[in-house]
Amino acid sequence: MRRTFPNRTFTGCSFTGRRLGLVVIALALFAAAPAFAGDPPAAGRASAPLPAWEQLTQAQREQLIAPMRDRWNNSPDERQRMFEHARRWQQMTPDERKNARRGMKRWEHMSPEERGQMRALYAKMHGLDDEGRRALMTKWRAMTPEQRRAWAQANPAPPKPDRPRPPRD
Repeated sequence: MRRTFPNRTFTGCSFTGRRLGLVVIALALFAAAPAFAGDPPAAGRASAPLPAWEQLTQAQREQLIAPMRDRWNNSPDERQRMFEHARRWQQMTPDERKNARRGMKRWEHMSPEERGQMRALYAKMHGLDDEGRRALMTKWRAMTPEQRRAWAQANPAPPKPDRPRPPRD
């Protein structure tokens, strides 16, 4: 069952290129999350807290690193992007990481139509100054879903570059 959030807005923030970068990083990390998921703990049994990296066995470390190594080796054209995402993630403060994760979850729950609208909104805001962004966000928040749909059709986002998607195991 898909949950919908018809009145989704970017309340309380100015949507900047930096924030989109954070969202993109979070999405990349989220895409890798299934690879890090192990067997779920048995029902009714509380899982013990996992040790620090230094206390992990070599096999546990390998299990954590293997999916990333495979993506790196199988996608040479994506290496620069992957490296840049990792670098930016490490430079984020804990609050920025929290916001990125929250944005990732919001994106995950959006319908394809809502994602298209957000891409269009971002593309339009990308070329605006701070005052223009605030004005557009105020206007966006006041729009009905039908008005947003019409706005996104009248202001389409540029096409996504053709980039091969890295394999996900």
